[in-house]
Amino acid sequence: MKNNMVTVIKKEFRRFFTDRRMVLTTLVMPGLMIYIVYSVMGTGLASQFGQEEGTALQVSVENLPQGIAAASKGTPLEFTELSGGQETDGALEGLREGAEGCDLVAVFPKDFEKLAAAYDKADGGDAPAVRLYYNSVQTDSSSAYDMMEEILDAYETSLANKFDVNPGDEKYDLATEEDMSAQFFSMMVPMLMMVFLFSGCMAVVPESIAGEKERGTIATLLVTPMKRSHLALGKIISLSVIAVLSGLSSFLGTMLSLPKLMGGVQYMDASVYGIQEYLLMLAVVISTVLLIVTLVSIVSAFAKNVKEATGWVTPIMIVSMLFGVMSMLDIASQTGMAWFLIPLYNSAQCMGGIFSLDVDVWNVAVTAVSNICYAGIGVFALTKMFGSEKVMFSK
Repeated sequence: MKNNMVTVIKKEFRRFFTDRRMVLTTLVMPGLMIYIVYSVMGTGLASQFGQEEGTALQVSVENLPQGIAAASKGTPLEFTELSGGQETDGALEGLREGAEGCDLVAVFPKDFEKLAAAYDKADGGDAPAVRLYYNSVQTDSSSAYDMMEEILDAYETSLANKFDVNPGDEKYDLATEEDMSAQFFSMMVPMLMMVFLFSGCMAVVPESIAGEKERGTIATLLVTPMKRSHLALGKIISLSVIAVLSGLSSFLGTMLSLPKLMGGVQYMDASVYGIQEYLLMLAVVISTVLLIVTLVSIVSAFAKNVKEATGWVTPIMIVSMLFGVMSMLDIASQTGMAWFLIPLYNSAQCMGGIFSLDVDVWNVAVTAVSNICYAGIGVFALTKMFGSEKVMFSK
């Protein structure tokens, strides 16, 4: 009896791993393409919104105060004096058109420092006004505006420095790098993992069941003296292994490219996770894949062809993605054990808990056991479907 199930598993492995195109598109390409796309996106975003190191930012200034000039030393800002009138209008026109040599136009009132020192809010009247003109479409112009605004804020504070907030070099953020890494991964990875696992299942399951129905080859298996339960188990076990491999390919591509996508964030360190977290994650992933493969197999058995099966499975995939998003945004997050009996929702919540380093082992156990039980019920249903000529030979 066991040999029949092993024969089905070998058949599925042989069909998949001897097809170079299928191996390439299912195991190699997802992770490789995700890595390339995310890396290129990260590089492009960094060049688009980040200022290139060593680049000078040109600021055209009318009535530049000495204090502001002194405060800007050590920054990339380089000032060009304007005499006002037509010169200022010309600088504004160049800034509007994105011309080189003018990233910011700053207009100070005459005797700005004296006016600022003499101003008293209690006396009423208008404070000295500084006008900063910039072009938000230009990266360098936005950077120059941000730097100039910081200098002016610091200068304004220095005029009436009655107390300091967080002085010195002491570290006031008490969150550790481990906490920040855990927060980042717990937000991003659960949703991505649910998408990758479902994508891996959709890449192989419909073709294995609905595809064989469409080609008529499943009839050969059904007429053999084999228990339908062995056929169902053989299909699900073999397809689950392939789906896990496909999901891991996408997962590795994502994890390797995330630092580039996020601009080289220093605190992203996966070494904060130990053997316990990886074992818990493995239990959740395996049980989730078994459940997803079973669901997709049932849908594929009902479908007449691969296209129809894919269309029916799509709503289930959208629901799993929604659960992943809920985990990422901490929406409807529940800690009661009964909530971890809800299929797919429980997997996303467990992944979020594991990556946040705040997971309840019992919740993971409930999730894994319930998913396996649901998969067992699905195998029983799939067995009955394999025994139904009306379902398997519908046209």
